[in-house]
Amino acid sequence: MTNKLSLAILAFCMACAATVAHAQGLRSGGLGGGAAPSTTTGFGLPSLGAPPAANVTREADYIVALVNSEPITRNQLEQAVARVRQQAEGQQQLPPDRVLYPQVLEQLINTRVELQSAKDMGITINDAMVDQVALNIARQNNINDLTELRRRVEGDGMTWSGFRANLREQLTLSRVREQAQSSRTQVSEREIDDYLAAHRQEQQAAANQVNLAQILVAVPENASADQVARLQAKAQGLADQARQPNADFAALARANSDGSAVDREQGGAMGLRPADRYPDLFIDNTRSLPVGGVAGPVRSGAGFHILKVLERPSANVSGGVVVTQTHARHILLRPDAQLTEAQAVTRLGQMRDAILAGRADFATLARQQSQDGSAAEGGDLGWANPGQFVPEFEQALNRLDAGQISEPLVSRFGVHLIQVIERRQGTVSEREQRESVRAILREQKADESYSEWMREIRSRAFVEYRNAPGSAP
Repeated sequence: MTNKLSLAILAFCMACAATVAHAQGLRSGGLGGGAAPSTTTGFGLPSLGAPPAANVTREADYIVALVNSEPITRNQLEQAVARVRQQAEGQQQLPPDRVLYPQVLEQLINTRVELQSAKDMGITINDAMVDQVALNIARQNNINDLTELRRRVEGDGMTWSGFRANLREQLTLSRVREQAQSSRTQVSEREIDDYLAAHRQEQQAAANQVNLAQILVAVPENASADQVARLQAKAQGLADQARQPNADFAALARANSDGSAVDREQGGAMGLRPADRYPDLFIDNTRSLPVGGVAGPVRSGAGFHILKVLERPSANVSGGVVVTQTHARHILLRPDAQLTEAQAVTRLGQMRDAILAGRADFATLARQQSQDGSAAEGGDLGWANPGQFVPEFEQALNRLDAGQISEPLVSRFGVHLIQVIERRQGTVSEREQRESVRAILREQKADESYSEWMREIRSRAFVEYRNAPGSAP
């Protein structure tokens, strides 16, 4: 058996905090989960409980550092360095040994200090939490149960107890980091007021936005009067169809519009944007229409346009804002040592084809394959307001009609397959706006607060360095 499962498990362990914390890893308002970023190096470091890499030769063991009287040994450091090299192979250029060894040792020390702090805080991870993460690992490796996972783990040279200890350690690190951050990322009401005041102009601009869709019937240059008349009649027929109850405007656009291939794929939707970014002709003819209203055909230099108002945020007399809310789900794959970004894109493309062909179900695939905290709910992200997701994800979401599935999308969190389930008009209350701002500000403070906390606990720790392989730190 190859070490493919071993590496997949280790990669999962490095991200298991996001899995257990049910973090969607998408929302821009502080809902992303996972371990805090390293403050020492630019590469991921496996736990001390990770199994030895295949190319590590066992030699005489000795202590390379003491952390509050707890030892870090030569073999532990060699295993960590070997794992870093495996994870970086073909993806990242590592520094020379004289730099790499001290950096890895520093991360091991920091991890040991964090685990000791977790013990002081009374943080414990029970067996049920470890079992849940192990089950998630099993699903993502297409393994039916823990018995089979154990057989595979032991076949890769790891002990089951060591594997579970590794998971427990990673969960402990996640919990202590979350607790440290939450205690230091308090947001005052004054800070929220200042943020809202600074962004009031943006909010007012948002109320002047509109999302239009169009069907274009192109008119060639130098077209004869007969040609123009025929094309106008065609446009009028499409407009009449679009005004019928329960008409599928997106389907009409995909089948009949002379716009670009991208426009047709998006069902003619042009996206939510300020009114001044649309042609005056479009705004003048849709200004008085409600959401769902159809205008046209109207004539431009390009031809005849049938326009539909898809979305129009507006100020609400009660102090809230009326917006289009989206109910979506997704499947997330995180590239790692065994799954490149290109492979993730290919794999999700195959899933999309299977779903569209009726050979697979989106929710079932999400439960089995997604590496996001939403996997247990079939990838369901719930109802979301505009601006709730990171920009690259939100832009792709806005281009989809209800029921549509995106092409694989690369974001800062990995590669996604997105499906819009439904949309509705909803009001974001003043309280919801303030809570959203609170989450944004808390996220902005999170990295800084974690770094500050790490500096504090590290300064209080007694660390004694001994001779280390590669280079003395």
